[in-house]
Amino acid sequence: MIVKERLLPIEEVAAKLGLEKERLYLYGPHMAKVLGDPPKAKGRLILVTAITPTPAGEGKTTTAIGLVDALWRLGKRAALALREPSLGPVFGVKGGATGGGKARVEPRHEINLHFTGDFHAVTSAVNLLNALLDNHLHQGNELGLDPRRIELKRAIDMNDRALRRIVLGLGGKAHGVPREGGFELTVASEVMALMSLAQDFKDLKARLGRIRVGFTWGGKPVFAQDLGAVGAMAALLHQAFFPNLVQTAEGNPAFVHMGPFGNIAHGTNSVRASRMALGLADYVVQEAGFATDLGMEKFMNVVARTAGLVPEAVVLVATLRALRYHGGQDAYEMPDPKAVERGLANLEKHVENVELFGYRPVIALNRFPTDAEEEVALVQGFAEERGLLFAQSEVYARGGEGGVELAEKVLEALASPHAYRPLYPLDWPLEAKIEAVAKAVYGAEGVAYTEEARRALKAAEKEGCQGLPVVMAKAATSLSDNPKLRGRPKGFTVTVTDLRCRLGAGFVVVYMGGIETLPGLPKVPQALGIDVDEGGNIRGMDY
Repeated sequence: MIVKERLLPIEEVAAKLGLEKERLYLYGPHMAKVLGDPPKAKGRLILVTAITPTPAGEGKTTTAIGLVDALWRLGKRAALALREPSLGPVFGVKGGATGGGKARVEPRHEINLHFTGDFHAVTSAVNLLNALLDNHLHQGNELGLDPRRIELKRAIDMNDRALRRIVLGLGGKAHGVPREGGFELTVASEVMALMSLAQDFKDLKARLGRIRVGFTWGGKPVFAQDLGAVGAMAALLHQAFFPNLVQTAEGNPAFVHMGPFGNIAHGTNSVRASRMALGLADYVVQEAGFATDLGMEKFMNVVARTAGLVPEAVVLVATLRALRYHGGQDAYEMPDPKAVERGLANLEKHVENVELFGYRPVIALNRFPTDAEEEVALVQGFAEERGLLFAQSEVYARGGEGGVELAEKVLEALASPHAYRPLYPLDWPLEAKIEAVAKAVYGAEGVAYTEEARRALKAAEKEGCQGLPVVMAKAATSLSDNPKLRGRPKGFTVTVTDLRCRLGAGFVVVYMGGIETLPGLPKVPQALGIDVDEGGNIRGMDY
């Protein structure tokens, strides 16, 4: 049973970081935007990543929250930096993204639902750009846009497979120019990605202008700035660009801002939020989406060098249920030491991935009630054999108190040297960058390309995208591009199916397998278990 703890007024949370009331734009008593520019960075960045998850996820968010609370218990001024939840997963498969048990960010229901309206602003900006584009076609198409080569999609923050591919402009001349179109999840949009990477408002407007919407009949690219869309889009996004301040269940500061997808984008909260936290706190804990092969790889290759956010320590979250799963056990909730032993191969690969970028990870074993001590001993022995710091984390059940051991190990790791290094130089050809990630991070033997992907690769090179980092879009539940391959697959080849230049965001998306930018709902969506009573009490969103 979760005990609802008293929330502090957000002004008191801000005061812990030395933030004056005048810097806050309040959204009720417990949420606020932090106005103004981030102070000069003084804090130390701690990145939280994980091994390959089960479909249910392995508690990175919960661990990150609990680690901040534990650092405060050790007398350290710490802050959290997290992505905002998307309504797609909230009502779909995974549910909310505000932690669980006693390691939560609050007010959790508001954060999981409408929050401060940031996603509404992003959705509106995306759809405004689409509306201006279709109006341009309708009003004479002065730019000569080819309706067959429009890349832009509309946005919706809800899983709805029926909207992936649609026909627009039906009903006659008065209703626009008929063309194929579609929707993608708001968090999958380029606007969400560039909002997260923009360093200031000038940079934001420049990035908005570089969004490529399509091509002319003659093959010339057309950008958002050509449609005159930048000013109005920026107006919609202006307030959303300021980071949000909330609190953990123990009343400690948490910056929760923006939420790009961890597979087709870079999967971390905004640069602005991280910089605000680093300017105000001595220690900042930031979560990277999915596992080391997705969120962490993109953080190191895209965010760290684009924004200068270089971690000083990396926490690698593991669970026994995930190790059982990757050891071949379908009933992964129940103890199975032999399956855990087989599953350690997956953990080993993720350790190697962290080391690729110049760090020795702290292994955090996120404990569940069904875990057996024999299984715990296997993971601890694995860590000790490799000279890695290891800690059990019980923050779900005990809050910050259950993360003190982990916090102590993280502080120990911060005292050791690290040597951040990206995986590839930006002047490498795109194909070489893709191969570097596939072979070094996934463990693939090689990379294959469909005919369509080969054409897209050549087009990307001609379009001047070769100097950008790559963002690999692949399955989250396997190190390979096949979600059914568990553990540490070997002897596999990944297949690139498409590439898309995202000049506003500043990266090239490399699609592998059947990645959809607008997921569908499962047979039994989380939405079916959510309700609210007459008193406004929401059930079905606590974890």
